[in-house]
Amino acid sequence: MTTPRFANPQAVRDSLRSVNYLADDAIAGVVFLAERLGKPILVEGPAGTGKTELAKSVARMTGARLIRLQCYEGLDESKALYEWNYKKQLLRIQAQRVAEGEGGSWSDIEEDIFGEEFLLERPLLEAIRATEPVVLLIDEVDRVEVETEALLLEILSDYQVSIPELGTVEATQIPLVFLTSNNTRELSEALKRRCLFLHIDYPQMDREKEIVLTRVPDINEHLADQIVRIVRSIRQIELKKSPSVSETIDWARTLVLLGINEIDAQQAKETLHVLLKYQTDIAKAAKELGNEKK
Repeated sequence: MTTPRFANPQAVRDSLRSVNYLADDAIAGVVFLAERLGKPILVEGPAGTGKTELAKSVARMTGARLIRLQCYEGLDESKALYEWNYKKQLLRIQAQRVAEGEGGSWSDIEEDIFGEEFLLERPLLEAIRATEPVVLLIDEVDRVEVETEALLLEILSDYQVSIPELGTVEATQIPLVFLTSNNTRELSEALKRRCLFLHIDYPQMDREKEIVLTRVPDINEHLADQIVRIVRSIRQIELKKSPSVSETIDWARTLVLLGINEIDAQQAKETLHVLLKYQTDIAKAAKELGNEKK
């Protein structure tokens, strides 16, 4: 049995802080349970709230190898699990037939070309076959079709893969799995049952300020406080896309680079393009900032 990495959730929280990820009790508790129970974590929430960064940070703090499967519409088994190197197989067939003067049997050739030498591992199979500790990140799982979700379900149920030509490949160690979702579609109940659930929302103001101070070392506390207050007020507006935590950090870095130690309404308006990504949102936010200063 593998020795547990963490004695308790607080140890997880402290380790995440050591790699500059500021976790709350809920995040630390779910990561602790996932490691102890060997279960995947389904992380949902708005884009840019630290879901992907959580998996990366867990990999850094544990020294595990991060294997990432970026999901997208049209992702299939050949890109997620494995496929055969068809060009190399064809060359082997041609070479063997020439060498044997066209006398080789198909069964001999088939046995040869469906071996390890011709197998192309994709992220899921790579994570299953890994002998060292692995963090598997299945990013934006809500973008894949139902058929691909069923493939994930099969693998995450037993941590094994059946390859017809090679047999069943079982995991020698259980990877720590994170599935992230931005809620673009509803995931199946079956997939959700296999996972521990974690919702990461926009952080409270004090925690976001602490994140900014951690990620932007040159910023002063007063400016960090101003930034998170402005961002919080902007998130109250009906926007196409509210500013994420990562965009808050980018905005803070921008202001520091511009030599701004205390931001006024005009400076905020002039740099809103760093924080927001739609012109209609920028116009709404600029109007809100103007109203606040009146």
